[in-house]
Amino acid sequence: MNRTGPARSMRRLPRATLATALTLVCALAQAQSPDVPWRDAIAWRGFVARMQADGEGWRLRTDAPGVRADVRIPAQPLRSRTASPLFDGLFALAQYELAQAQVESITDSAYDNGRPIPCACFETGEKWRYVWTRDLSFAADLALARLRPQRTRASLRFKLSDLRAGAPQGTYVVQDTGSGGSWPISSDRMVWFLAARGLLDAQDGDTDTARFREETWATLTDTLAQDRQYVFDAQMGLYRGETSFLDWREQSYPRWTADDVAFLAQSFALSTNVLHYEALRLGERMARERGDARSTDYARQAKALAAQIERRFWREDRGLYMSYIGTAAHPVSFEAYDLLGLSLLIESGIAPPQRARRALSNYPTLESGSPVIWPQQPGIAIYHNRAIWPFVSAYALRAARTTDDARRIEHEIRSILRGAALAGSNMENFELSTQAAHVDDGALSGPVVNSPRQLWSVGGYLQMVMEGVFGVQADGSVAPKLPTSLVPMLFGDAATITLSLGDRDIVLQRPDHGDGALLVAGETTRDGRKVHVQLVSAPPSSAPKHAGARLDATAFAPTSPDAPQWVSQGAQWRIDVAPGERLYVDGSLRLDASSQARHATLSMRDARQCASLTRMERGVESLHSPTRCVGADVRIDGEWPRTWRAPTSGRYALDVDFRNTHGPINTGITAAVKTLIADCDGATAQSGTLVMPHGAAMQRSSPATIEVRAGATCRFTLRDGINMSYLSHNARYTGGEGGVGGPLNAADIGALHVMPLTSRPSP
Repeated sequence: MNRTGPARSMRRLPRATLATALTLVCALAQAQSPDVPWRDAIAWRGFVARMQADGEGWRLRTDAPGVRADVRIPAQPLRSRTASPLFDGLFALAQYELAQAQVESITDSAYDNGRPIPCACFETGEKWRYVWTRDLSFAADLALARLRPQRTRASLRFKLSDLRAGAPQGTYVVQDTGSGGSWPISSDRMVWFLAARGLLDAQDGDTDTARFREETWATLTDTLAQDRQYVFDAQMGLYRGETSFLDWREQSYPRWTADDVAFLAQSFALSTNVLHYEALRLGERMARERGDARSTDYARQAKALAAQIERRFWREDRGLYMSYIGTAAHPVSFEAYDLLGLSLLIESGIAPPQRARRALSNYPTLESGSPVIWPQQPGIAIYHNRAIWPFVSAYALRAARTTDDARRIEHEIRSILRGAALAGSNMENFELSTQAAHVDDGALSGPVVNSPRQLWSVGGYLQMVMEGVFGVQADGSVAPKLPTSLVPMLFGDAATITLSLGDRDIVLQRPDHGDGALLVAGETTRDGRKVHVQLVSAPPSSAPKHAGARLDATAFAPTSPDAPQWVSQGAQWRIDVAPGERLYVDGSLRLDASSQARHATLSMRDARQCASLTRMERGVESLHSPTRCVGADVRIDGEWPRTWRAPTSGRYALDVDFRNTHGPINTGITAAVKTLIADCDGATAQSGTLVMPHGAAMQRSSPATIEVRAGATCRFTLRDGINMSYLSHNARYTGGEGGVGGPLNAADIGALHVMPLTSRPSP
């Protein structure tokens, strides 16, 4: 990118103008020094953004390239009064952009052929004119639910649906179009309940609140039951599916998943499991309030899920929680971490306090902000990779407040503020190192997609002001956790700063002295509509203990190796391991990296064995190669039902060859979901889910597991499960199959495979 900041053009200016410009530059340089905070202007990498009062409103000017250079911001109903016009004006900008997102109809080319659909909703962004479950829900959880409850309820309702076919009938949250044909490859629709919980106790005088509570309860019980049946893995104690928000495979998953999403359907993601945990906790709460016996079941399931999340995602050598792990057949650790999953985990309370503080402290940062993933992936264009997303920064701000991390609170506040100021809008994302809305880097240029006034970015900015600075909680209580380092910027020489919320004013009173890193609420008094909060220094013991060496936020992972090759040598298997590679077998590290080429030998046996490779470079591990498994694989062809006789007693994995060409690899609603039923002599029928995502090549489905006694003959049948094409909501879908033509849950199915497992599940 060619940068031509103010200093580069001074030589052409008249003397008087030059003097004025030099004065401005000197003032800005002073404003950026460590001792003097941002006020009406901010300078960053040669560019300047300046805010000034404009009548009752504001005017923001920036010389950053490719963004809105001159933005006029009308006066807004909520107002902050601080020593920083930049801070106050950008709060008005976020409200203005929230108002622009309020529409009476929505459009998307994949629905009704792009014709307007009536909906008094929030559209997702200037470039995204539809309502998407994930974007809306995170935005609502951050700020929309408390500021616009009626319209938020209407928007959330748009993402609910009954079934136009299939059983059982009920009300379900819509998983939007996505990887391999959507749910259950993507399974983070539980985020809807994160948004809904902020509306259940709304005191807005709207009779619609009670109706929304009943809708939420019905949807919650139905959706939890459906995911328990099709997405929960009893062996792992976790829910399968793709990471929430990080839904562009090559950006954060191994490169080979670009053409093979079966791994996504069978792996386990931190963020998606935390969202299921939060939904279970909401189910427990609502059931208890209703006197429903299911409260006990939901509580038990939530507790068990929390234990497995803590057990399986923590990586002690990094002091971080992994973004995702491998499959039940090969539950390997991954050198992959994401800020949203970590922040949601910390907020949920699952992580023990000291471990939560350690993990957030260890997660890498740059002066510009916090990357949404680490490490970065080589050869991948900027989007999730090499990027800052303001809404994720807002969740990191929440996590930092939870852990009383003054340094991280300040860091995220400054990043969110700087991004909006320099771009003239609450953009969808920014390049990591420059915090620019676009960076030219040849084939890797990006962010590849970026939209002004992105709804969750708007929600993140509003949350930063209301909660991050003034401490206004979702329940209306006021609990500021303000870094002492921000006092000069926000207070200047004044004794107070104020947030006017319409029904009340929150007045934070400057401390008499601030000898700690963090300011919290001392005495709180109320005078009419004004709530006065005296700030005092937090006790030193509340500050987190930071780790020593920090990770390089811009570090790239090595390229993943090719899949391991199992070579038979008599009664043993041999796997060659190149210099710098690690070998994992059945979920555990078998050979660590070495400067020498080596090989591993494993006993040849009937039971399934799975292996993958990673590569180590400069202390960073690559993502895993494709997994390769061996074992006594029995192939059963022919018409259904198919039969098989168990040679020995034990557990067996069953899957099928399939090809699903009913949609592209990256989108759609027609992932095939079948229930495999095994009727074996003398035993109760067993069943399991087979997931068959979109893909042009013949591949293997997810496996079902059964337990059989020796000599028993089993009869296998297939029954249709459910996918997103069954939802009435998707009768409007015109972006591919399964929409206006009716539900579609089909794949070309070949051989059924049966493979013996070890007698006990892998740890």
